[in-house]
Amino acid sequence: MNTCISNASRTISLCLCALAFGAGLAALGAAPVITNLTMVAGVVRFDVQSDLGLTNQIQCCTNLGQPQWKVLTNLVVSESPYEYVDTGAAAVSQRFYRVEELVSIAPPPPGMVLIPAGSFPMGNCMASGEGDPDELPLHTVYVSAFYMDRYEVTKALWDEVKAWNAGNGYTYECAGSGKAATHPVQRVSWRDCAKWCNARSQKEGLVPCYYNESGLSTVYKTGTGTPHPKWNANGYRLPTEAEWEKAARGGVSGHRFPWSDPDTIQHTWANYLSYPGYPYDTSLTREYHPTFDDDVDPYTSPAGYFAPNGYGLYDMAGNVWEWCWDWYSSSYYSSSPSNNPRGPASVGGFRVLRGGSWQSHAHVARCADRSLNDPEGAAGTFGFRCVRGL
Repeated sequence: MNTCISNASRTISLCLCALAFGAGLAALGAAPVITNLTMVAGVVRFDVQSDLGLTNQIQCCTNLGQPQWKVLTNLVVSESPYEYVDTGAAAVSQRFYRVEELVSIAPPPPGMVLIPAGSFPMGNCMASGEGDPDELPLHTVYVSAFYMDRYEVTKALWDEVKAWNAGNGYTYECAGSGKAATHPVQRVSWRDCAKWCNARSQKEGLVPCYYNESGLSTVYKTGTGTPHPKWNANGYRLPTEAEWEKAARGGVSGHRFPWSDPDTIQHTWANYLSYPGYPYDTSLTREYHPTFDDDVDPYTSPAGYFAPNGYGLYDMAGNVWEWCWDWYSSSYYSSSPSNNPRGPASVGGFRVLRGGSWQSHAHVARCADRSLNDPEGAAGTFGFRCVRGL
């Protein structure tokens, strides 16, 4: 919710964002909500509706384009709603507010990392002409906390789950390939990945995320139908496009690649197809990655071969494309919700892929790049990784 209050000397822009923040187990209730904002003589007042007994952190910043949130105070909620008074707004031309609920979060499951809740600028954050039109407009998105696989799903893990689910009603359109057990699985379709996520969930005693009907009565295990998601399930699923990009950026916005410095790419940092046509491709070796170009397609690299990003995630640029949940729409960013977007309704029948592959130029290894393919599509460049809700 945004509101703008004017007086004789200046305009104060007050951005009210109620955010849930976590470091482990899921938030216990609804996220705090800011209401009834007023400003009189430079003093800002607003109410916060929240859950009793929790601790809220009230923060502010002066620039949402490159937000540096300042903590104003931590407050234990003894009554709801409660009023907060900020006398510091008079000293600045604009101030944006948000409230984060501080909750205790359990350690990530084995092989996963925590992606903390928060907002980030999604889309092409570099020169407007550098990316493709579907990467714009740049827009701020809030994403709840979640867990993500540290590595792309390997052929070994793919086979382990398939060995378990062979007698449990699961069938796949593609067998899934892998250059080696430690390399990412590839030649997997979007539908196969969704089924495999369910199988992995059931194997570990978790609630599956995908079902055959909108009523969520039978688990999605076979066939070519479109699954229906159960978003509050604790099992494995494909990331939304917003979750994927937030995770890829590693907690640092405003950069081209999953690493924050420098804004260039080389074969020392990722497995991709180097080409001299891009000024930010500064690799000393060109074409396919020389370590993995053995004339036996595909030229994937082992999981974890390169350094991780700021969240501890590997291969968020290059190696294999990663399937996301969302249907693809080239114009979605113009109407995307600002809170946990999950993609449009079916538009053209394509699902989103992110991250580029061993066969991709530097242009598509950027965090903002978006690609698409049929849900039944499978190639030596297509893989995935899973996420789980808190």
